[in-house]
Amino acid sequence: MTLTQQIITIALCVLGTMTTRFLPFLLFSSKKPTPKYIQYLGKALPAAIFGMLVVYCLKNVSILSGNHGLPELLAVLAVIWLHLWKRQMLLSIAGGTVCYMLLVQFIF
Repeated sequence: MTLTQQIITIALCVLGTMTTRFLPFLLFSSKKPTPKYIQYLGKALPAAIFGMLVVYCLKNVSILSGNHGLPELLAVLAVIWLHLWKRQMLLSIAGGTVCYMLLVQFIF
């Protein structure tokens, strides 16, 4: 990429990020209550995205070959345990990722 293309790409990324950050504050003022469907989306989407992340991470696991999905299963169990223990989603995701990487690099 040329320098001009790099600058345009960065500018578009900044514009897209800033638009998605500021748009909710422009659309929904603090003086009016937030619409019910937006409140519903705020409650339903985090769990849906987390579920989609699980499906995406496990879509290519083959239980019929190789290590039979054992590192993935152990990492999923680590995520569940961490989440039940601490109730912090980012800690659960990071802990499961670290567990999986250590299992793949040093054991399997």
